[in-house]
Amino acid sequence: MALEDIGPTPSEYIRKHLVHLTNKEQDFIVDFTVINIDSVVVSSLLGALICFVMWRIVRHASAGVPGRFQAAFELLVEYVDQQAKANIRNAASRKVIAPMALVVALWVFMMNAMDLIPVDLFPHIWGTVGPALGLPHYLRVVPTASLATTLGLAFAVLLMCLYYNIKIKGWGGWGHELVSAPFGTSKNIFIAIPLGIFNFSMQVIEYIAKTVSHGMRLFGNMFAGELVFMLIALLGGFAALSLGGGFLFLGHLIAGTAWAIFHIFVITLQAFIFMMLALIYLGQAHDAH
Repeated sequence: MALEDIGPTPSEYIRKHLVHLTNKEQDFIVDFTVINIDSVVVSSLLGALICFVMWRIVRHASAGVPGRFQAAFELLVEYVDQQAKANIRNAASRKVIAPMALVVALWVFMMNAMDLIPVDLFPHIWGTVGPALGLPHYLRVVPTASLATTLGLAFAVLLMCLYYNIKIKGWGGWGHELVSAPFGTSKNIFIAIPLGIFNFSMQVIEYIAKTVSHGMRLFGNMFAGELVFMLIALLGGFAALSLGGGFLFLGHLIAGTAWAIFHIFVITLQAFIFMMLALIYLGQAHDAH
């Protein structure tokens, strides 16, 4: 039996699992008209699920002895509120930012947790359903393994930073900060103008660098985790084709279990880091240089 009759090669298998269900083919490296439908649908469903669960917990909360769900939720709310207080001194801003940070942390965690679902489960189901509906058979169910998702989240944090810069400092205060930080100003106009231009350039670079690194950090970790799960899945495939299949299958089980357990820590840590960086950046927007 030829190899092509058995199934795709390892490289074909990985490439297939790295293609999104999109509205159109991408013509350029950067194409903002391309929408990853799978990422949008999965992230929206997870976001709705988180809001529903939180609403149910709050709706059924009691003033007496709390249940396990309520107790865990109260501990989480209290922890996020403490982190918000440590980074943002403005009480009025915290009333908006702290709940936002809680939702973002839970949302990113749930999107990351999709990586723990067997890598072939949903793509295999969609491979049957999609073509029947006249749609491509590609599907990726980990939204945060897409750079479009993580940079979109980071860009939303940037917009909030710009909003609070203007709200707290005013147009004049923020504008002065843009041309006076980090190297200050001078009373000599011939020094003040080029120094202001240089300061403004550094501020722009700082905003761009923080946003890109914010999104790239989450994307890089989740994309790498997704690749590892694909490589582990390939062990199971090779187990069926080799004489030493028993050893490969055992390695497949051990590696898959070990990586899944470790990945629980990774997805939780990445959600925490994304939330903390958002709080830090928003805290910086409240502080004057």
